[in-house]
Amino acid sequence: MQSSNWVVRHVKYIPRGGNVLDLACGAGRHTRYLLGEGFKVTCLDIDVTRITDLESHPDCRIQSANLEDGSPWPFDELFDGIVVTNYLHRPLFGNIAKSLATNGVLIYETFMMGNEQYGKPSNPNFLLKTDELRDVFGESLSITSFNQGYVADPRPAMLQQICARN
Repeated sequence: MQSSNWVVRHVKYIPRGGNVLDLACGAGRHTRYLLGEGFKVTCLDIDVTRITDLESHPDCRIQSANLEDGSPWPFDELFDGIVVTNYLHRPLFGNIAKSLATNGVLIYETFMMGNEQYGKPSNPNFLLKTDELRDVFGESLSITSFNQGYVADPRPAMLQQICARN
């Protein structure tokens, strides 16, 4: 699967060679892209079976954790970049912002209200409200870029996207 255009367009803001967290990495499309761009990547997901081929990569650290069961945030270190796509668990917003190093960059893209007309997710609990990422992260981070609304590619959806610096 191809990397998100939003991630590709904004990765230039993450300090070169920095440590990046790919949160809820899934099959690792962004982990693979980031490794190819020379970053050191910590990839985290509840199910890491789709990224076992990366276990031997010297710049990749794979971590399995359930972020939605009330367990503590699994990281003490700070990251130069955090990438989150197609994942929403609002209780993590504070930990995400606090885990960015000075000048660290958050690249976040996920579904928003209105997406139910195009398919899943359609549950309002998994859809951002209008301006939600800007409202939440704009309090503590400097917003580089923000976009929300309809996108046609790679499939029709309603997305909200933010790139912000600590």
